Amino acid sequence: MAEGWTRHLKGDVIDVRSAGITPKGLDPHAIRVMREVGVDISSQRSKSVTDLSRLEFDYVITVCNQADENCPVFPGNTRRLHFGFDDPPRLAQGSRTDDEALKHYRRVRDEIRALVEKLPDILLE
Repeated sequence: MAEGWTRHLKGDVIDVRSAGITPKGLDPHAIRVMREVGVDISSQRSKSVTDLSRLEFDYVITVCNQADENCPVFPGNTRRLHFGFDDPPRLAQGSRTDDEALKHYRRVRDEIRALVEKLPDILLE
């Protein structure tokens, strides 16, 4: 969702790439809640950080605690930042209905949007 929001809201000023420590594929619930707000992430693909290991980055931003704790070192003068968000799939595990599960995704989606709207200014603080 973070990549989708960044491309949608800040694609003209930020070249975003996203990857995970253990990619699991695109989450259909994430696709659905992003589509609800007019952002299509269905063509994104789940990548591993090793897929991006040859690239140099100005910033590496982690958005979940597992990624923050296990993020590899990137070459060059990469500045690493962490903005922690709840993990929607984990929160949705105990949900009895799809609507109940989607509430978690929508909340995190909106929290991520609020962060992305502040980019790139908060990177310079």
